[in-house]
Amino acid sequence: MPTLPTSTSYAAVFASALRGVRCHVDGLTLEPHVLPVADWTRPVDATDTALLAHCRGETLDIGCGPGRMTRALAERGHAVLGIDVVPEAVRMTRRRGGVAIVRDVFEPVPGEGRWGTALLADGNIGIGGDPHRLLARVHALLAPGGRVVVDLAAPGAGVRTRSVRLRTDAMRSRPFPWSVVGADAIGSVAIGAGFVVHGLHTHGDRWFAVLESGR
Repeated sequence: MPTLPTSTSYAAVFASALRGVRCHVDGLTLEPHVLPVADWTRPVDATDTALLAHCRGETLDIGCGPGRMTRALAERGHAVLGIDVVPEAVRMTRRRGGVAIVRDVFEPVPGEGRWGTALLADGNIGIGGDPHRLLARVHALLAPGGRVVVDLAAPGAGVRTRSVRLRTDAMRSRPFPWSVVGADAIGSVAIGAGFVVHGLHTHGDRWFAVLESGR
């Protein structure tokens, strides 16, 4: 009988993936899929640039991963801080020249109530498995009139939450909740958290929205 991978923390498995170990996501879709780490470790591309063009002022990159967006924003003159729960991701962001700290968005964050933009790129609206709670927390982090720039799934996805794991040949994470929000559903999620949809955009096959705080 095959030996099951060791069960461990999300951070440990994600760190392994960032170091180049092939990693799958189980449970988010009907079939496992490969975690797209190469998309996060490369330089920014045209679709990233289209997204980043909507960031205004001091920007908090939530779930910054290995830091491509944090670095790109800094290069564009933004004061930017990346936060991530995975120490290896924060180290990689710093090696790229970005400023980042190990921090859960639901814990105290520097500059609370003063950020001009919060960035939720690469599906990070899924953090915590409760988009309403996440956006309500982000609302508290922003300055009056602040905005969220958020990647979304294509229209038709709605809002769905699953219990997922990350898995390599050697280890797998304990289950954690993750959500997907489609472009068709962001309006109702945003309103419930104190935002309005300022714009819904596409670039290639990428969908994203700009949400603005009503306070």
